[in-house]
Amino acid sequence: MLRTLKLARFPRLLAALLGAAVAAAAVLPAAAAEPIKIGLGMALTGPLAANGKAALLAMQIWVEDTNAKGGLLGRPVTLIDYDDQSNPSTVPGIYTKLLDVDKVDLVVGGYATNMLAPAMPVVMQHNMAFIGLLGLAVNSQFNYPKYFSMTATAGPQPKLTITKGFFEIAMAQNPKPKTVAIVAADAEFARNASDGARENAKAAGLDIVYDKSYPPATTDFSPIVQAIQATNPDLVVVCSYPLDSVGMVRAVNEIGLKTKMFGGAMVGLQTTSTKTALGPLLNGIVNYDFWLPVKAMQFPGVLDFLKKYQAKAAAAGVDLLGYYLPPWAYADLQVLGEAVEGTKSLDQDKLGAYMHASTFKTILGDLKFGANGELAESRVLHIQYQHIKGNGIDQFKGTDTQVVLWPPAYKSGNVIYPYTAAKE
Repeated sequence: MLRTLKLARFPRLLAALLGAAVAAAAVLPAAAAEPIKIGLGMALTGPLAANGKAALLAMQIWVEDTNAKGGLLGRPVTLIDYDDQSNPSTVPGIYTKLLDVDKVDLVVGGYATNMLAPAMPVVMQHNMAFIGLLGLAVNSQFNYPKYFSMTATAGPQPKLTITKGFFEIAMAQNPKPKTVAIVAADAEFARNASDGARENAKAAGLDIVYDKSYPPATTDFSPIVQAIQATNPDLVVVCSYPLDSVGMVRAVNEIGLKTKMFGGAMVGLQTTSTKTALGPLLNGIVNYDFWLPVKAMQFPGVLDFLKKYQAKAAAAGVDLLGYYLPPWAYADLQVLGEAVEGTKSLDQDKLGAYMHASTFKTILGDLKFGANGELAESRVLHIQYQHIKGNGIDQFKGTDTQVVLWPPAYKSGNVIYPYTAAKE
């Protein structure tokens, strides 16, 4: 009788145990699942490292935030990153390893045009959706339908947008400038930016009196500045990478360049360490930027992100304010994460189609991509450095010394014109 009772109860006991196991599995954290691997190369050493390291920290914060909410598709997310050493020749090998050896589920680009272009053939061969971080017109030579550009330059002609504001500000002055000098590094980004500057100058009816490039390894910019000064241009547009930009600013101040507007597409001046190092030498420069804390750019979530970033920045040895690149790096992965959740898939064709069709809610506001993978709406700012005194960091936390001149929607002040007046 007892044996019969035990046998009768066994199915009910088994069912109860199975039910408990299912319930326990349902509440297991995302960490118990196989992680979704996102691979990338990033400039962590070399001349692009100041921006690259800041971008990586922003991406790591996105991973933390995402995993705290349960990950993607119920799985945790992990980054697999390699240092590209700011060297384009390392990039194809990095992405080949990520895709063929590490077997990552998703890839995103590292930082900068020069690092993104060499990744494209590998990404295309593997049919991966690919978001490039601050790359200027990278897809203009590839026309890859699954490439997306996470940068403020936008529209069907992104080469023009990086200096469009510079020329619009200049041509609004009275009397209007008549001549321009264009100087650029002989590298991918600078070539693209100078192509755009040339077209903007011609559209404005300006006479180009100097138009030359210099080798990327150049360290002495005094001869270049002297050659530019000899042409007596009203405007000087410089398309340069970080070390070049610093060298150019120092040379311009040492020689005493006389022109009405100077700047344009100088990468590196947006970095806090560069601002504090150059201090008053920046005064008068009109240059592009991608985010500053003007009220109109305080989109939902961006200040919360910057608070987290700034709390980690000193220990990580990165840009202490993080205004320029980190919000874009965080938004880069926000777009990817929204696409994964929106498609409920890691299928690359589905992700690509979703990114073309959707509007994304990010810490930089609503973002949508155009047919060429560039953002549909430009977010490029042109600012002028004004009234900088000394080398303290506090003066760069707001916009009193970095005044937004263009576009009108984000304007926070007026240009000091000519350039020499802002140096007084």
